[in-house]
Amino acid sequence: MAQKLSIFDSMKKSILFLFLLVSISSFSQTVVPILDFNGFFKNFQDGYFRQVELQRIKEFKAGDNICAYVDFRGNLIAYDGISKKQLANLSVEYRVSDNLLTWKIGETLNMWDTGRIKTLSFNVRNYWVRDNIIVFEDMRYNSVNVYYNGRIYTLYTSMGELQPPSSVGENIVAYQDNGDFNKVFWKGQIFELDVWQTPYDFQTGTDILAFNDPINGTFAVFENGEFLDVEEFHVNKYRAGRGFIVFENRNNDLVYYQNGEVIQLTNFGASQWEVKDDVVFWEENGFAYVFYNGVKTEITRYIPKEYELKNGVVVFRNIMGGVSAFVEGKLYEITNQMNSEFQIYGNTVLVELFNNSYIVLWKGKNYRI
Repeated sequence: MAQKLSIFDSMKKSILFLFLLVSISSFSQTVVPILDFNGFFKNFQDGYFRQVELQRIKEFKAGDNICAYVDFRGNLIAYDGISKKQLANLSVEYRVSDNLLTWKIGETLNMWDTGRIKTLSFNVRNYWVRDNIIVFEDMRYNSVNVYYNGRIYTLYTSMGELQPPSSVGENIVAYQDNGDFNKVFWKGQIFELDVWQTPYDFQTGTDILAFNDPINGTFAVFENGEFLDVEEFHVNKYRAGRGFIVFENRNNDLVYYQNGEVIQLTNFGASQWEVKDDVVFWEENGFAYVFYNGVKTEITRYIPKEYELKNGVVVFRNIMGGVSAFVEGKLYEITNQMNSEFQIYGNTVLVELFNNSYIVLWKGKNYRI
């Protein structure tokens, strides 16, 4: 069994943790794909709209830094905002995260990672594509494997039915091996937790995961290579973001935890709340709030009917039926036109208007096409 430390033991190890909340560098997007009113496929980058294809494409899927699309000939193309690479010339199953792209031909699983192409398995079953890892079941060896940072690691094998991992985060995996040992894969290393007959209820994010420990009765995290107790008792609900967790304690307070520091976000009880990447969003007494980079901000005095959060952005339906956004600590009204659709790429907001025109909010300025 791995040794778990208390929050206070962890804090003693580094005085820096007392003052560290969230240290986030400015996010730079490379891909904001657009099908304009003529059906032409374009990309917004660094303040300009660039045409990617001269012919109409059939479909696309995109993350922050990679876009995969099927051109008019039926070819699968990878586009990273700079160059295009043909991956397949037939109909395939493909998936895209913010940084990684996979495509499957029959039972063969292939991947694209910043221009590098690699075959992961010739006999794949289930697989999961996240920002920085790909987890897949290789039925040839009856194993569960993870691709991370250019390498493939085997997590576990089985003589019988292969069980999927307990939880797959953006760069972290929680799983249970054949001996009922709960383990964590993070940055190329495997960390052992406890033996338990049933898998833990892990919530995974980036560089962190949270769980109610059924053996010790505590609420704990895996952080910086250690298992730490955060609360002496189980908590009601918990989610993981990018290096932090948020949970409801036994008093229904909404609590933020990172690097040994605990911040109470509300003691009134949040009616609804979500965590994604760098932001926390919640509704409280008819108002909506965001916690980002150590600062709590009231963004509306009503409950948005629709919203989306990612990276350092919360975009939402405003009271006029249009679209507004919270981007890295600032509020912007993008449009009051109703029935507008919105998406987030990096810290850029893309809004599609009813007439197939677009508004892009980038670095505090609106760009139209």
